[in-house]
Amino acid sequence: MQATRTDAAEIELSYRRYGSALLLFAAALTGERSRAQDAVHQVFLKLLQSGSLRDALDTKAYLFTCVRNAILNERKARRRDVALDPECAWFEPPHRDFAAELNLRHALWELPEDQREVTILHIWGELTFAQIAEVLSISLNTAASRYRYALAKLREALCAKEDCRAHS
Repeated sequence: MQATRTDAAEIELSYRRYGSALLLFAAALTGERSRAQDAVHQVFLKLLQSGSLRDALDTKAYLFTCVRNAILNERKARRRDVALDPECAWFEPPHRDFAAELNLRHALWELPEDQREVTILHIWGELTFAQIAEVLSISLNTAASRYRYALAKLREALCAKEDCRAHS
């Protein structure tokens, strides 16, 4: 349910009235101004999307509770963001060559992030360069050239490990 014009005006008035205090509170909880701003803005955006503040008995207390909950939810989400162990398997081919797989994973992590992203999207995601360009908001030519540069670097890194320069 979208907020009515009256509800939106009430929400805007609450933002003007309590926004600074909510931001200060959020900054004290997060220790970061940008995360604090995100939490406050997220709360007011949800209010605009869900309808209104009319069900709140105490608007000010309700807003502080909402901001606190938004910060706690964001913290919970951050704790779930755990870096991948470089040794974990990305795929399980039938006859696994663990050494080659490990070499490939290490070589992929050594690529610049933009090249690694395009390579993974193209090979494992099976996206076309046009789709990759759309996902990453880059041109088709940029997507293709990043892939080409990545393959060259991967070939160089993997051949150096297996001493196959004479074969390339």
